[in-house]
Amino acid sequence: MTGLIRGEVDTYVAAPAGLVYALVSDITRMGEWSPETYRCEWTNGGAGPTPGARFKARNRRGLLRWRNTPEVMVAEPGREFTFRRRVAGNEVVWRYRMTPDGPGTRLSESFESLTPSPAALNRVVLLLLGVTDRQADLVQGMRHTLERIRAAAEAASATR
Repeated sequence: MTGLIRGEVDTYVAAPAGLVYALVSDITRMGEWSPETYRCEWTNGGAGPTPGARFKARNRRGLLRWRNTPEVMVAEPGREFTFRRRVAGNEVVWRYRMTPDGPGTRLSESFESLTPSPAALNRVVLLLLGVTDRQADLVQGMRHTLERIRAAAEAASATR
């Protein structure tokens, strides 16, 4: 993992965009979706997704455990939830977009590295994570995340 990386995946969700957004933007549920992030909570009494709000995220992968405090950049119900996280000199933007698609929603998740981590740190991180291609690993994780969100959204939609 050298330089700047990015990735995007999407899926069709048989549920309305507003419902999908409610799930995605409830960061306290991120541990249900993500194979890497296992817990999130709003900081400083934050009660929900608004631009500028921050949350604590706890992550684990392989031998590595880390925390970060992302900041919400975009919170547009039914359309987009975006946050930025900074760790060890590396800044990454994570984005979820919802687009109406017939009776359901096209949900995409993407990440974009804005600043690279130092090369020496990348080598250590890859070793501790137990992966050789972090970009491919993150893309696979996003597929897993979207499948879990899709299943939850469709189950919730079916009970309405």
